[in-house]
Amino acid sequence: MHKIITRFAIVTFLSLAWAQAEDKPNFIFILADDLGYGDLGCFGSEHIETPYLDQMAAEGMKMTDFYSGATVCAPSRCVLMTGLHMGHCWVRGNANNQDKQTLQPGEVTVPGELKKAGYSTALFGKWGLGEIDSVGHPMKHGFDDFYGYLNQRHAHNFYPEFIIDQYEKVPLRNQHAPEWLKMREERGWTDDGAGWATEESKLDYVPDLVMERTYKWLEEVKEGPFFLYLALNMPHANNEATKGTGDGQEVPDYGIYANKDWSNPDKGQAAMITRMDGYVGKIIELLKGWNIDDNTLIMFTSDNGPHTEGGNDMAFFNANGPVRGMKRDLTDGGIRVPTVARWPGTIPAGSVSDHSAYFGDVLATACEIAGLPIPKGRDSLSFLPTLKGLQGQKKAAYLYWESYEKGGKQALRFGKWKVVKEPWIGGPVQLYNIVDDIGEEKDLAAQLPEIVQQAERYLKEAHIRSPEWTPPSPKK
Repeated sequence: MHKIITRFAIVTFLSLAWAQAEDKPNFIFILADDLGYGDLGCFGSEHIETPYLDQMAAEGMKMTDFYSGATVCAPSRCVLMTGLHMGHCWVRGNANNQDKQTLQPGEVTVPGELKKAGYSTALFGKWGLGEIDSVGHPMKHGFDDFYGYLNQRHAHNFYPEFIIDQYEKVPLRNQHAPEWLKMREERGWTDDGAGWATEESKLDYVPDLVMERTYKWLEEVKEGPFFLYLALNMPHANNEATKGTGDGQEVPDYGIYANKDWSNPDKGQAAMITRMDGYVGKIIELLKGWNIDDNTLIMFTSDNGPHTEGGNDMAFFNANGPVRGMKRDLTDGGIRVPTVARWPGTIPAGSVSDHSAYFGDVLATACEIAGLPIPKGRDSLSFLPTLKGLQGQKKAAYLYWESYEKGGKQALRFGKWKVVKEPWIGGPVQLYNIVDDIGEEKDLAAQLPEIVQQAERYLKEAHIRSPEWTPPSPKK
């Protein structure tokens, strides 16, 4: 009798565990790199074709007021992973000092939390928060698998000599151009994987390799639940190639843009975005083929605003759409990002949301989806009610950003108000009604001193001093 009861208990436990895993939705978070608010067809692009992302928006939700974690790569990704805004998180800017740009031991992260609910987790693409032998390696922060770039400068190079597979450097067939090797030696730069390849050796295009690994992993874990963080380095420029050749928009071919009367960097920019769109389409096709697309939330967005670092013409593409500014700015052009979400049967098809959310809210949303408690001490509110089209969406008192570049600056979004303080120390507070004035053209600070005072209280409250990051002194 005892053996029968024990066997029954084991079977019951396994059945319950299987049922719980079956019920938990999968979550795919796809992050583009330096994609502007106006760079997708569904967000108004007239030059760049993105049919799969446009269809994804038609089948799901377009999130018009979704913000990145920061205006540059590393801190934006730190905010995404930790659910802490820039005034509280460890990585607050791009830095040559790797300690400042390394996720710290024991940090709460999205994959770390989801593993508690039985999720398989993987990061493919660009990390930027820790090197191969550091405490910030992604597999020390909740990811079961990793393939791609750890170092951000390495991620500039679409045809590098090596790629990282978990903890191993894997050689590729690409070979550095002699011009790059000479430049690196003359300037005393270390070999961190950055540079550009000779034309004849451009054989292994890393975004394609990343996607091959992604498709393979998805098939391995399709029974779920799984969390995939796909952090593509497109359409970021190869900054070093721009300096050496004048063209940093690296792509195997220009595709449908080959015969356009455009510059090569512009053809490359458009081709990179359309190629990335095709990757998204392939993922959705696989999910449908496995009959799991209705149990999978896919989000697509960008880490910050658009750039011109590859020689591309941002104005020609109207890359920032109706918002003002670009990467490294804290006007909305630097931080408001094109975002679409798809989850058939859960997200109402063709819906549009103007709920103000940001990268830090992904942690709470993932936890709620997985049936987990939201960790305490986070700057994170779940936007799952918004995705489901339900009432009762909680709103943060404010969203907050800071930047240590260009003399430093701070920014807030609270309700209809957008605030930019520049320079950080001693600078004036600019106040905009971001609902009526999306381009942040009419500064209302002089007319609304009580709102400015409230904003100044929020700015002071949001920033906690960091031992590694000091607000820069204003330039004299």
